[in-house]
Amino acid sequence: MPEFPNIAHWIRPTRLFNEGRLYAEALIGVVNGQVQIVTDDIQVIPGSQIYDFDGIISPGFLDLQVNGGGGVLFNEAPTKESIWDIAKAHKKFGTTGIFPTVITDKLSVLRHAVDAVIEAVGQNGVLGIHIEGPHISVERRGTHKAEFIRPFDDDTFQLVEKLRAADVPTMLTLAPDVVSPEDINRLVEVGTVVSIGHSQASAGVVRLALEAGASCFTHLFNAMPPVLGREPSVVGAAINSHAFTGIICDGIHVADEMVAMAIRARPISDRMYLISDAMPTVGGPTAFNLYGTKVSLVNNRLVNSEGGLAGAHTTQRKSVKRLVDHIGIPTEDALKMAITTPGKVMGLQLDRLQGLSVKDIICLTNSLEYSGTLADLLQLSEK
Repeated sequence: MPEFPNIAHWIRPTRLFNEGRLYAEALIGVVNGQVQIVTDDIQVIPGSQIYDFDGIISPGFLDLQVNGGGGVLFNEAPTKESIWDIAKAHKKFGTTGIFPTVITDKLSVLRHAVDAVIEAVGQNGVLGIHIEGPHISVERRGTHKAEFIRPFDDDTFQLVEKLRAADVPTMLTLAPDVVSPEDINRLVEVGTVVSIGHSQASAGVVRLALEAGASCFTHLFNAMPPVLGREPSVVGAAINSHAFTGIICDGIHVADEMVAMAIRARPISDRMYLISDAMPTVGGPTAFNLYGTKVSLVNNRLVNSEGGLAGAHTTQRKSVKRLVDHIGIPTEDALKMAITTPGKVMGLQLDRLQGLSVKDIICLTNSLEYSGTLADLLQLSEK
C-alpha cells in the first residue's frame, strides 16, 4: 500500500463528492493549500493526524446563470469589479464558479459587459459569460424589456467573436423563432454554447435549431409556451432531446412535481442542471432597480412593476437541498446537477478535487447546509 509522507493534512469526511460520484470512507490529503491525493486505499504513516469531518466535502457549486448578488446587478454595473462583487456574494453560499449573466439591454450595456468579463475571467471565481437575449421572442420575454429585443445582428456576432478570441467560455440564450439555423451554426462554429430560451417556437423549429448546433435550453418551463397534446412546444422538444437543460429549483419558478417529471423523463441521464437565475438580493438588500424600475422581494418572490417574476432569490446550495428533500433526487445526482453537469455544458471539468485549492472546496453538513470552505475547516482544525 502506498505511503504519502509529505501530506500536511489528512481529512476524512463522512462522504466525499469527486468526479461525479459520492464516496464514503475516503481520505483527501492537502499540501500547500491544494488537494494532492484522493483515495480510499492508503497506509497513513505513523503519527499522521486525520481530521474527521461529519459531513460532505465537495468541489464548490457552479452556476451558469447569475444576474447579480450582494446588491449588484450585472446589467446596471457591467464592470470587472462588479462581477467580482457578485461572485464574492455567491461564494458565501458555496458557489465558487459563476457565469455572470447580462440580459436583454442596450447594445452599449452588452459591449461593456463583454469587456468587463474579458478583464475579470479566470479570477475570483469568474469562469465565463452568459448573454441572455436580446434575440428572443417578444411574446416570451418575461422580465426582459421589449424595446431592447432585436433581430440577430453582426453587432452581437462580433462581440461573441471577441469573447471567443479571448478564450472566454460563452453561452448565448436565443429564440430559434427569431434566429435562423444558419446564424445558430455560425455562433456554434466560433465556439459559442447556444442555449434555447425565451422562445415561442414550435417543437419542429426547435429541432432545426438543435440540428444547427444548439446544445442547451435556458430555465426549462420558464418563458416557454405550455405543452399541449398536439404541440409539445419548446418544453416537449427539450425534454425529449439529448441537449443539456437548465432549470430553476426554488419551488416558485417551477413546481417540484414538474422538476421531478423533467428529470425522470429525459431519454439519457445527466442532462439536467441547476441554475439559480439569481438577482442582487442574494447576499444583498431586498430590492433593486432593473431598467429603472423597482424589483422587490415579496414572500421569497422577486416581483417587478408588472407583477411578474423577475429572476430568482435562491442559490445552488438551496436548490440542491430542495432536490433532495422535496423531490427525492439522490444526493449524488443533485450534486452532479450543480457541479458536474454545468461544467460539461461549457466543456469544463470542475468536479475533480485533486489539484483544487482548499478555497474552492466546500464543506456541507449531512443535511446539505453550507458550513464553509475546506480552508475554513483546516483553520478550525489547527486551533
